[in-house]
Amino acid sequence: TEEELLPHLTETVGIAAINSPSSVVISGVEADVDAIAADFAGQGRKTTRLRVSHAFHSPLMDPALADFRAVAETVTYNTPSIPVVSGVHGEITDEWGTPDYWTRHLREAVRFADTVTHLHDRGVETFLELGPDAILTALGAQTLGEVEGTAFVPALRRKRPEAREFVAAVGRAHTQGVPVDWAAYFGAAGERWTDLPTYAFQHERYWVEPTEASGAGPVSAGLEAVGHPLLGAAIVSADSGEVVLTGRLSVDTQPWLADHDVLGTILFPGTGFVELAVRAGDHAGCERVEELTLHAPLVLPERGGVAVQVWVGAPDAAGRRSVTIHSRPEHADDAEWTRHAEGTLAPEGAIPAADLTAWPPPGATPTAVEGAYALLLDRGYHYGPVFQGLKAAWSSGDSLYAEVALPEQAHADAAEFGIHPALLDAAMHVALIDDGSSTDESTVLPFSWNDVSLHAAGAATLRVAIVPSGPNTVTVTVADATGAPVLTVGSLISRPVSQEQLSGGRQESLHEI
Repeated sequence: TEEELLPHLTETVGIAAINSPSSVVISGVEADVDAIAADFAGQGRKTTRLRVSHAFHSPLMDPALADFRAVAETVTYNTPSIPVVSGVHGEITDEWGTPDYWTRHLREAVRFADTVTHLHDRGVETFLELGPDAILTALGAQTLGEVEGTAFVPALRRKRPEAREFVAAVGRAHTQGVPVDWAAYFGAAGERWTDLPTYAFQHERYWVEPTEASGAGPVSAGLEAVGHPLLGAAIVSADSGEVVLTGRLSVDTQPWLADHDVLGTILFPGTGFVELAVRAGDHAGCERVEELTLHAPLVLPERGGVAVQVWVGAPDAAGRRSVTIHSRPEHADDAEWTRHAEGTLAPEGAIPAADLTAWPPPGATPTAVEGAYALLLDRGYHYGPVFQGLKAAWSSGDSLYAEVALPEQAHADAAEFGIHPALLDAAMHVALIDDGSSTDESTVLPFSWNDVSLHAAGAATLRVAIVPSGPNTVTVTVADATGAPVLTVGSLISRPVSQEQLSGGRQESLHEI
């Protein structure tokens, strides 16, 4: 049982990795490894068989300790030139230079949480992970929680170009105030340094002054100002009543978009398309998204942006309108537009009861969410802070419930959206970590949204209910922190996606730096 297993969890992690495929001995009691793994999977937890030669940091190291100590006694030890926190003690120690220390290190638990906390208590604000991925970065951030001014920076990430990731890590550390020897960095490349303007720069303007026309906004061009973070202007056809809304997406001007990284690609979230369709429907008097099918991913460039158009067709006899969403790279007038989504908008129906006023849901079983984003990282979801909104989860039969919230720094942005795409995306994460007995670890993304109605705007905290209604299909009910209705989704269909499919959505050019 879980109560019997948890006190031996440190041992079990090592033992299950190297013993026979069928059983493991825990404190003298034989247990079935596959049964343990299935039990954990049923709780939404993940187990992984480690490909190692020994069960490090566990009692199974005892037979090897004497041989290890004999080798350790032949090694010459030197005092570290910088202070190092010991994984054995969880604090700075002077016991590094002994065979006894390294033998203990092999056998005892690694006090990672104590190490991170000790460094933070001594004033460390920037943690750099030197390794092949961002596993410890995620664990360290979970250990401290949200602490202003603190950053966990991975030097490399799995399945990403090493040189780019390392340079990005150096730049991130630099912005945190970590001294960088730029002369050494640029010296080998023969870069030429240029002085910035001197103090007199503030007394003489070097910027091009905007003309009155260019500074007057979309109104001066005969357009309507939309006042939305993703859409800037709209125009209504005088003849047919069709509506076109335009905007620009960029990780420079909307940095939270960079936090939606799937399989190493910065991807405009599927919930963002819903937000665009809802806003377009509001402008055209069709508040309900009857259907929205996603056809192609919208990959965002690391520099520059993309132009976006949302087309709303003329109303039919029932007042329904078609909607399509296209994009193309900005400043590329000869580039073709890519159609990302199409669907139908309809007049709003009756507002349903949220049914989430009783919270937590009566009779539901709590689901552990600690480590959820480390689990999702393994499945290809490299979510940044703004998208890591899952705070609590419960289950009742096949139904899933979650509480999600935007980080405090994004609360002001929430008021500008119908429903912030990062918040709605986080509402779906409970379905990704609760796999039951399934071993499927594919990366899935929204494919088709149906019967979507927004009932209230600007929420920063949500209660969510997700109920399966078919293969890869769920219904979604969203309420605010009081249980009042915010959003309903009649059905959401998701599909697996591959790295090759996402790279197919990237705009390529024959000419590049």
